[in-house]
Amino acid sequence: MAKTITVRVPVRIDLAGGWTDVPTYCKNHIGEVVNLAINRYITAEMHIDDERRISVRYSSDVPVGSGLGTSAAMNVAFLSAIAGDGKSPDEIAELAFQFEALLGNTGGRQDQWASAYGGFQHLRFEGDKVTSKQLNPSPRFIEALERNLLLFDSGITHVSGELHDSVWKRYANGDEDIPEALRRIRHMAQEMVEAIESENIPGVGISLFRTTKSVDMLDRAFDEPFRRVLKPLWGTYIFGWKAMGAGAGGVVGVMLEDEGCRSEVMAVAEKNGWKHIDWAVEQQGIQRTINLHE
Repeated sequence: MAKTITVRVPVRIDLAGGWTDVPTYCKNHIGEVVNLAINRYITAEMHIDDERRISVRYSSDVPVGSGLGTSAAMNVAFLSAIAGDGKSPDEIAELAFQFEALLGNTGGRQDQWASAYGGFQHLRFEGDKVTSKQLNPSPRFIEALERNLLLFDSGITHVSGELHDSVWKRYANGDEDIPEALRRIRHMAQEMVEAIESENIPGVGISLFRTTKSVDMLDRAFDEPFRRVLKPLWGTYIFGWKAMGAGAGGVVGVMLEDEGCRSEVMAVAEKNGWKHIDWAVEQQGIQRTINLHE
């Protein structure tokens, strides 16, 4: 009998800790990330016809190069569609990570776990082991975060690979500034957990900004596309900002000091060609359905 397996998974925004999930770092140190899944999706559909022929197709409502973990989400959706029977979200996430590693990706594991689980996560990385703790803030906090954290697509494709390679080369060569920056980035993840658990919106904004300053220690080029636009707003209209991926382009998150500042920040973003992204928290990860065809 013909059947269609459809899998939808969310992409994520990285609130704090990204970089410390990369195996190069966490094979010798513990990494931590706080991220959350949003209502932007990758969908994979596998159709098996009556003659057991297979076709697979993808769709995405997220721009390529956005820095929101789209490639990882694509592989989580794909592998859940073709091999997801009886597998846990952890197993699917690890399969997706290993699949990307075979293709030469040297990134970390946070993206796969975000797509597999959804919601707010505090992730801990130690060697190849990933521990996920789901954070469960109140609906009131979530609504406030959705109103006050603005997402903008800068229109600059996320092409920071050479910058990333430079950071890890410096790390391998014993540059002491890199481990110190990564230690601070991990600490920002712990600070972000405290802000979310205490439901402190200003604290989230301040932690975003402190994370950005920590990433500057790796290379100021990661924040350059955003700094020149947002620095004049800091301290008056916004608590801070952060690249929602590794940086040097893609999507940026901007935390308002007050909802009344929204129009001023939107105007500056529009003037610079940034596109506002409406978003909401997505509490579900892998969403898998099977339809049988007579």
